[in-house]
Amino acid sequence: MNTINRSIKNSIAVLLLFVSFSSCKKFLEEDPKNLVSVKNYYQTQSDAVAAVNSVYAYLNSVDNFAQGGNTAGVYHSTFWVTAGLASDEMENNQVGTPYFDQLATFQYNAQNSVFQELWAMEYKTVTIANIAIARIPSIDMDATLRTRLVGEAKFLRGLMYFDLVRWFGKVPLITQEDAPLYPSLSSVDDVYTQIIADLKDAADALPSQYEGSKDHEIGRATAGAANAILAKVYLTRGDWTNAAAYAKKVIDSQQYALWDDYADVFKLSSRNGKEAIFSVGFGDGGGAISFWEVGQFNVRLLPTELSADGVQNSQGWQRPTQYLYDQFASDDRRRDVTFITQVDGNPIHPYFQKYWDKVAEPTGNGSSNDFPVIRYADVLLMYAEASNELGNMDDAYTYINMVRKRARTTPGSVPDYAGLTQDQFRDAVLKERQLELSCEGHRWFDLVRTHKLETLVPLAKPAVTPTANDYVFPLPQYETDTNPNLK
Repeated sequence: MNTINRSIKNSIAVLLLFVSFSSCKKFLEEDPKNLVSVKNYYQTQSDAVAAVNSVYAYLNSVDNFAQGGNTAGVYHSTFWVTAGLASDEMENNQVGTPYFDQLATFQYNAQNSVFQELWAMEYKTVTIANIAIARIPSIDMDATLRTRLVGEAKFLRGLMYFDLVRWFGKVPLITQEDAPLYPSLSSVDDVYTQIIADLKDAADALPSQYEGSKDHEIGRATAGAANAILAKVYLTRGDWTNAAAYAKKVIDSQQYALWDDYADVFKLSSRNGKEAIFSVGFGDGGGAISFWEVGQFNVRLLPTELSADGVQNSQGWQRPTQYLYDQFASDDRRRDVTFITQVDGNPIHPYFQKYWDKVAEPTGNGSSNDFPVIRYADVLLMYAEASNELGNMDDAYTYINMVRKRARTTPGSVPDYAGLTQDQFRDAVLKERQLELSCEGHRWFDLVRTHKLETLVPLAKPAVTPTANDYVFPLPQYETDTNPNLK
C-alpha cells in the first residue's frame, strides 16, 4: 500500500493553493480566493513534507472534473487506458465515450478531451513540484530530509516531463516557480536534458529504501526508481550504453526480485513488495479528499457477466483485443492471470483480470491495487533489449529468460530464447514486453519507440491504419487557442 495517500489529508492546505491550473495560462495564474499564501506557507519541516506529499497526490486522487476531464490523477486510469487503446493492446467497449473510440481507431484530433486531461494533470504536477523545489531549500529543517524531499520533487517532475515529451513531442519546459504566462515550446532534446538532470539529481539524493512507515515513507520514490526511469529514458532515446548501465544499477542494487508466481505480482499483499520499483497507490487512503481515491481497474476491466456472480461494479469498459490474447501460448502462466475468458463455465470475449485480487476484493468494486509505473520485470527486459543492441548476447538471453522462466507452468513450457539474430531478438523482447506488461501503460510507448505502430496495430485492428503522424499526439486545442506561443 502506498501510505503517502494516508497523509493527503495533511496536505489539503497545500493542494488548495494550486488547484486552479488547467491550461498554460491557468496553471500560471494565482487565484487569490484559493491562496493561504505561498510566501507564508513554506516555513517548517512539516510544511516541506506536506508540499512534496501534494505532488504525489496529483498522481492518484486529485479531482480533475473541474477542468473538464474524465477521471482524476495522472495515473488513475486515462494514462494506461490511452496507452492501451492507441495500440494493438486494447479496444474501447464504453458506450458514450467518443474520445476513447477515436483513440482506439486513430481518428482523433486536437479537440479530443483525453489530450487536454493528460496535459493538464501532468502540468499541474510539474507546477507543484517546481514550487516545492524552489521553496524547500530555504526552510530551516533537517538537512538530510530537506535534500531527500527536493530529490523526490525532482524525480516526480522528471517523470512528468518524460510522459509529456513522449505523448506530445515538443512541450513547454517550465522549471521555475515564476514562469512566463505564455510559455513557448522547447525542443525535444532540451526536455530530455532536463529529465535526465532531474532524475540524476534524484538518484543522488534519494535512499535505496525507507525504514518502516515513518513520515508515510512507503511508496515514496527511491534511488532505484530514479535509475529505473533513467534506464527507460535512455532506452527511448536509443542510448543503449546508458540504458544498460542504469538498468544494471537497479539489478546490482539487489533491492528487487521477481515474485515466484506471476499472479503474486498483482495481489494486494504484494503492494510495494520486492518487484515494485515505483507504484502509485489507490484506496486505503484514510481521510479521502476525492471520490476518485479508489482505483478503477475492476470497474473498467472486468466483464459485465460477473455481475450475476456478485461482482457489483464490473463494467468492462476497456477490453483486450483478440489479437493480444492470441499472442499468449496456452501454457504461459501469464495468460490465465491476465485474462478472464469464461464466467460460470460460459465462454466470453477475453477481459483483463490481472489487477483483481479475488480474495481481498471479492465484489470487484473500487480497487485498492497499485498502478505499477515501473516494476522489476520491466528493468530486466530493458537490460536484455539494450544488451542485444550492444552485442552482449549472454546478458541479453540471461535476463529475458529470467522473465520467461517465471511464466512456465510445466517443464518445457515457455522455453528459453536462444540462437536468435539481432533483429529476431528485437522482435522477441518487444513481444515479451507485450506479454509481461499488458495493460500497464507501456504498449503505445513501446510501439512508438520501436517504430512498429504502422505494422502491428493493423494486425489487431484490421480497419485501423496508423501513420507517421501518430507517433506523437496533437497539442490540446484549448492550449493552442489560449497560448499564441504554442502555434
